[in-house]
Amino acid sequence: MHTTVAIIGAGPTGLLLAGDLALAGIPVTLFERRSETSNLTRAFGVHARTLEMLDARGLADEILTGGARVERLRLFDRIRLDLTGLPTRYPFLLITPQYRIEAALERRALAAGARIERGASLGALRQDEERVVLEFDDRTVTADWVVGTDGAHSTVRRSLGLPFPGRAVLTSIMLADVRLATPPEDVLAVNAVGDAFAMVAPFGDGWYRIFAWDRRHQVSDDVPVTLDEMRAVTRRVHGTDFGITEARWLSRFHSDERQAPRYRVGRVFLAGDAAHVHSPAGGQGMNTGLQDAANLSWKLAATIHGWAPAGLLDSYQSERHPVGELVLRSSGALIRMAMMRSVVARGLRNGVGAALLALPPVVRRATGVVSGIGIGYPGAPRAADVTLRGGSRLYQALRSGRHVLVTPEPLVGYGERLLVAVPEADTTEAVLIRPDGYVAWRGPVADAAAALPAFLGPTQAGHPARG
Repeated sequence: MHTTVAIIGAGPTGLLLAGDLALAGIPVTLFERRSETSNLTRAFGVHARTLEMLDARGLADEILTGGARVERLRLFDRIRLDLTGLPTRYPFLLITPQYRIEAALERRALAAGARIERGASLGALRQDEERVVLEFDDRTVTADWVVGTDGAHSTVRRSLGLPFPGRAVLTSIMLADVRLATPPEDVLAVNAVGDAFAMVAPFGDGWYRIFAWDRRHQVSDDVPVTLDEMRAVTRRVHGTDFGITEARWLSRFHSDERQAPRYRVGRVFLAGDAAHVHSPAGGQGMNTGLQDAANLSWKLAATIHGWAPAGLLDSYQSERHPVGELVLRSSGALIRMAMMRSVVARGLRNGVGAALLALPPVVRRATGVVSGIGIGYPGAPRAADVTLRGGSRLYQALRSGRHVLVTPEPLVGYGERLLVAVPEADTTEAVLIRPDGYVAWRGPVADAAAALPAFLGPTQAGHPARG
């Protein structure tokens, strides 16, 4: 069997990538070791920038139904982080289980023509200058390109011989999906008391996720979690266990901070947890992986179609690796603040934190990092969702999977690589938006024709679609 792109791992990162490539007309096969999908997952928070990415794929409205919106995050005691000022259509954190994201992304990928093979466990891979050879349990598959989205214990990463430096941050973390007799007043209840912390979040279907840690009871991951254990730590942290009555899932795991030094080796890439893992504080794991995929997909498609500018694929490493480092630092800082033992240190944390978050520049920086809205790339800031003539929006135009040139003047010569959209507001400026929603170029309308070849390659016969 041969496929142009093989993706290993059918989590959210792999599914978004598969859908993007299939939409671009690339033959893509996604291999997943699990035989069946699961409705039990660790991730449950979707941040604003990820919602924008889903909007650019026509999925945000579906994802928003049934989820719970959190406009203000309570981090510790008096520390609040207000998301309502974010410059986006989605100024909140959405609480919804990961399996809903996966289901939506899978339907999109299959509708676009991607192939998904379950029960396919990768043993190893090798590559040369022309192809990658993948060894599965019962067969050999070749591919022109491979992306490993197969998690923290990635077989793809191990086969490449890449190190995964870092260390364990927390051990004996407990997860439970439970029903509550008296749910918390806050949509997202979070607190830490030095030797324990607990977070309670609704799934929107009557079940609640409790994420907890107890310094007094540190055991190995294979020791079962009990409801009495969850009740005890939740009471110690929140003063109540909210009337935990039953559980549909209980699990224990440990959390590492690790990052691969390289996200690309030859024809093979890493994305999501295969490339970086970090503490669950801030709920940025799934979100970071999805944005890895959004960054890589259009660059790989452009390379396969033969029009990618020199160095485009290498920019995946230069753009996404620093973001992975930033997420490790920010989530690590949050978890270390939560683990402070000293009453004095916690009081200082609460007082200083509350004072800093009263300053608008600090709020903008903190909410921008946590939500992803404030994260951009050198020379490529996030694109705001402007209104286009006729009442549509930029992120609706991005659903084409192409670059979008927002300009009042027509432009031809790039065929299916470019969609031209006319802004609602009068302007003398043109803005080229990358398929992942970041600004590639901005300048006078008269300069657009000369600027575009650096981003879209040489012109070709045909006319772009109009927005």
